[in-house]
Amino acid sequence: MHGLGELEAAVMNVLWQEQQPLKVREVLDLLETGKKLAYTTVMTVLDNLHRKGWVTRELEGKAYRYEPALSRAEAAARTVRDVLASSGDPEAVLMHFAQSATERESELLRQALPRKKRSSAS
Repeated sequence: MHGLGELEAAVMNVLWQEQQPLKVREVLDLLETGKKLAYTTVMTVLDNLHRKGWVTRELEGKAYRYEPALSRAEAAARTVRDVLASSGDPEAVLMHFAQSATERESELLRQALPRKKRSSAS
């Protein structure tokens, strides 16, 4: 995901896959990074993700349980929005995307745009 480091993205993937709030130890046990990570490293990453608004947390006893603040699809959409905003020419980026879109992507966009027009008119 745009704006996330490699370890942050790996932690988010664990949280999205599990679809339930997890403690630091549970995240650590499920992480597959190819490296041995310290508990405190994962705790720091989760704290940073909380500070950045990527995860929410709730205290359970002495430990927090973490869960994504938004779905994977919502996070991807936010990333696209960030890329468009930082591009300097969002119209050109959208035009290039539209020209390179697959038939399936084009169909999904055609289906979504009429809904956008209806909800904007309300």
